[in-house]
Amino acid sequence: MVQQFRSFISNMETLPIINSTYEVYKIAVDINSHTEKRWRYSLGASLENTILDCLSELIMAKNAPKPIKAGYLIKAGAHLEITTLKLRLLLELKITNETRIFQTQAKIREIGRMLGGWLKSLQNT
Repeated sequence: MVQQFRSFISNMETLPIINSTYEVYKIAVDINSHTEKRWRYSLGASLENTILDCLSELIMAKNAPKPIKAGYLIKAGAHLEITTLKLRLLLELKITNETRIFQTQAKIREIGRMLGGWLKSLQNT
């Protein structure tokens, strides 16, 4: 059963932007697991939820009809910007490892570029 599930997951057609966002989510979970309890259930959980919301909007955009994709992508962009602000807050409050935050911010900038390209491609057609 587990093997069938893994096969199903690996065969799912996912876009690079969705894969990258999923990777950022995994990093956020790891960051959150190493933060103090004081921040884990507030800022950490909020960060994870924001990334999941972004991922949800990207998946909705992937599956939506072309005329309404842009709306989902704009919402995903807003969630991405909020994620960036929450990471900046983690950095400024010295809650977690700076290097890890900088690496995550670089991945988020890459996702932002992919998102902008996707939006631009919708406007050109």
